[in-house]
Amino acid sequence: MELIVHLIRLHADTDAAAFESWVREVDYATCPELPSIRSFSVQRIPDSPRHYFEVIQVDDLAEFERDTRTPAFARLVAAFDGMAAVTTEIAGTRVGPGYYAA
Repeated sequence: MELIVHLIRLHADTDAAAFESWVREVDYATCPELPSIRSFSVQRIPDSPRHYFEVIQVDDLAEFERDTRTPAFARLVAAFDGMAAVTTEIAGTRVGPGYYAA
């Protein structure tokens, strides 16, 4: 399992509530059109120069790369770029299955 983490900073003129609404209503809703994505979530970071981070879980980075070339992904990027910027990207492979409470 591959994980991609993006640290995100909103542009100065972006309203946080509008960004969060877009995440819930558009970003999350588009995920089913990107079959490489197994899970995706955006987290708010209080009192930080970086306002959010997102975690993308995929089975295969090459498949995700293919999804990034689709019209659905291009629409997400165009909207996102108008509101925010990714300041840092971290990617890695999960060690073992991890832990999940029953």
